[in-house]
Amino acid sequence: MQRRFQNALLIALVAGFGVSSGPLHAQAQSTAKVQPGEGRPYEIVGSEVWDVPDPVSGRDYQVFVALPPSYAKQPQRRYPVLYVTDADYAFPIIRQIARRLNVEGPKIEEFILVGLSYGKGEDGMVSRQRDYTPTPNGPSTAPANAVHGQARAYQKYLRDQVKPFISARYRAEPARAIFLGHSYGALLGTQILFTEPGLFNGYILGSPSLWYDKRHALKLEASYATQNQDLPASVYLYVGAYEALQKGDRRYNQTVDMVADSRALETALQGRNYPGLKLKSAVLNDEDHLTVAPRAFTQGLKYLLAVR
Repeated sequence: MQRRFQNALLIALVAGFGVSSGPLHAQAQSTAKVQPGEGRPYEIVGSEVWDVPDPVSGRDYQVFVALPPSYAKQPQRRYPVLYVTDADYAFPIIRQIARRLNVEGPKIEEFILVGLSYGKGEDGMVSRQRDYTPTPNGPSTAPANAVHGQARAYQKYLRDQVKPFISARYRAEPARAIFLGHSYGALLGTQILFTEPGLFNGYILGSPSLWYDKRHALKLEASYATQNQDLPASVYLYVGAYEALQKGDRRYNQTVDMVADSRALETALQGRNYPGLKLKSAVLNDEDHLTVAPRAFTQGLKYLLAVR
């Protein structure tokens, strides 16, 4: 039943959705919103869109914000904040999953959801392959004019612009910031985890592109381990079973073994015996790189934000 719901949700949301810039601190409603009609875009209730440019690169970005149902009713309460990359698709999916999980009573904590958009006016792939990758050594299949390797600059943008922007405008709980990324987004997450882990206290790393530039992310992990005795973070690491390498079977990856890479990262982290690390790793059956996200988003939220 859960799989059917998640697959239906993914199809419905990817097929067509809009994000509206509502009033400051808009409140998500429990009753169905009457949509504007006349062919206008579907609006996500309780969402806001803000321009948060990067003064260093000169690029314009937006953040999408969805507030939890209790936000307006509990003015003294502070909330965890979940920052998600690839917001064009992930923001509406996660927003709906979070509400669905709590329909029959609280299963996860309410949180402020922040979607990290692509550069304004840019194609999503152009933006993500530049901002989410750690080195300029992109894959051979990338276009000749593709730009890679500016993840450190984007990480600085998150630290110096986005997080302060959210903290200044919303009742964010300072010690409860969670990063969620899938694929290249998770590659960015691994870089942050092994270079500036305190930027977030929780990480949902989905199907991370650990293969990138000869497994550069695993080298970052090894370098971190030589200089640190602890890694204080909660991490949910996931990958789809069909992301393993099995040539000739089109259900599986045909060029890289992302299951093996994910297990290598899991094994490395378990072997460090970091006292402050809380790690859960999952290989989700019957899922590939494209289908695994909604199901794993659900599991990641339940792992990091479960109501105790």
